This record gives sequence, structure tokens and C-alpha cells, in this order.
Amino acid sequence: MIQATDFPVLGTNDTRSGFGDGLHLLGKQNDKVVALCADLIGSLKMNKFIADFPERFFQCGIAEANMMSIAAGLTIGGYVPFTGTFANFSTGRVYDQIRQSIAYSGKNVKICASHAGLTLGEDGATHQILEDVGMMKMLPEMTVVVPCDYTQTKLATLAVAKWDGACYLRFGRPKVPIFTTEDQDFTIGKAQVLVEGTDVSIIACGHLVWQSIEAARTLAAQGISAEVINMHTIKPLDEAAILQSVNKTGCVVSAEEHQKNGGLGDSIAQVLSTNAPAPLEIVAMNDSFGESGVPEQLMEKYGLTANNIVEAALKVMKRRKVHPV
Repeated sequence: MIQATDFPVLGTNDTRSGFGDGLHLLGKQNDKVVALCADLIGSLKMNKFIADFPERFFQCGIAEANMMSIAAGLTIGGYVPFTGTFANFSTGRVYDQIRQSIAYSGKNVKICASHAGLTLGEDGATHQILEDVGMMKMLPEMTVVVPCDYTQTKLATLAVAKWDGACYLRFGRPKVPIFTTEDQDFTIGKAQVLVEGTDVSIIACGHLVWQSIEAARTLAAQGISAEVINMHTIKPLDEAAILQSVNKTGCVVSAEEHQKNGGLGDSIAQVLSTNAPAPLEIVAMNDSFGESGVPEQLMEKYGLTANNIVEAALKVMKRRKVHPV
């Protein structure tokens, strides 16, 4: 059985660097891969790609809507465009273009969004978009991927290039623990059971996956066996993994750096209510904007830490009526 202690920290890096390195590798593998940026080359870590493949890079300037339209047009010529800007500008500023020119039109555009969530930190509430996953998953035929660390973001970048259809790839700015390896399988739509357990299912994405592993360690010290699932793909959701886990544990905690409304927790609630009703606690932003501050302090203030996941686990376990056999 996989235990929480089986995940040593292999280093630290930001997930946006995983995207940058993945994009660079794609440039070598596929000459149809092109990159577009909205005046944020350094922030999106696109420098290596540009240095080696300048003819396949398009600087669109601070004109994000135009960038999305150009990307949609490039697909007609058989190219695989990767757009790069902050998550706020990748979704909220350009939703009309994404809906009409990409999703509705069935274009093979990869929307790559950095600086997502509360961990953007000092840039403040105007840039800390926490609604983007909900906005994107509601679009028909849009795939939504939220990897957990540097290595998995690199693998996710490679995977979305091979995926047929529009994808939203979400990652962030802060350096976080690296605990996955490149030899691990990464399949879009297939969750990863990182820690096996029988008392409570913890299902997380993005930065909250590592926090969930730490929560599982704390719970294990209290004699509680927590299963940790990395739900890196929000859509298409791995419903089978959710149901298989809850059949063992009888209760679920979801954890995400996103609003409660419209996020991973909402998707899990739909699966449970339709197939296997079970108590659920959602660790997420509770209908609030963020604020400027140090990322770690903001995560603590708004309840997005390992301790909050532990509290949610203890709470949801009390709500179980009958523990599954």
C-alpha cells in the first residue's frame, strides 16, 4: 500500500517553469507547435522556445483577445498553437473569443495560463483569478488540466499537445515542492492515487495536492488512513476513480486553489449525488476575492492549507452514517 511517507521532496520549482521546459521540448519534437504570448515572455518561461524556434513564436503584445483569435486561425493551417499569459487574462479578459472562435468552432488551441490563484500573492485580487476553472469547464468540448508540480506540468504540456481539441492548462508562479517524477504515467482524464487509504478520500488538484499529502501524514499520525487522489484533470473528470475511492472510505474532502462555486468540488459533488451519495467537505475559497500578500500567509488566511484539509477530514468523517465494509 502506498503511504504518505513515500513522497520525498525532490526539490522545488515553479509550475510555470514546467510549462516552459515542456514547450521547449515540444518545439524539438513537433514542428507544427507554435507559441503566442501577450507580452509576458519571461513570466511564462517561453525564452528557451523563442531562442531555438524564433520563426514559430508570435509576440501579440497586450492584446489577449487578438492572440486568441490568431491562435484559432493558426489551427486551420494545421498548427498546434500554445497561447501564454496570466490566467486572469487567459480567461476573464478573452472569454468571448475563447467561446466563439475556439470552443464553439472546435479549434485545437492550447490555452496556457500562468499566475493562477491566490498564490499569485502580492499582485492582489485583480490578478488572482479564482473563477477560471469554472469558466472553462462549462465550455462544451473544453478540456481542463491543473497539474500539481513542476514535473507534472511539464508532462501535462506534452500531453495536451497530443490531445485533439481545445485545452486549458493552469499553473502558477511560486516555487513549490517537486514530488512527482517523469517516469510516472500522465494521462489526461485519468486521476492518480498517490496515497492509498480507507477512512477518508482527499481529492485535490494543483498546489493543494502537496498540502493533501501533508494532511494525510498528519492524519496517519492520528491513526486515520487517508486516500489522496491527484485529480489533475478537472474535465474530463475521472468519475470511476472518485467512486472507487468513496466506496472504500464513505466520505470525501476536495481541495483546490479556486472558488468553491464552479470548481473541482462542485464536479465531485455532481458525481456523488448522481451515483453514490456521500458526505463531502470542500476546501476552497469561500465566495471571496483575495488580496495582496505573501502567498503562504494568504493560503493560511483563506483556509487553503494542510491543516484545513485535516480539519475537513475530521469533520466529514463524523458525517458518515455507515462505514463501508
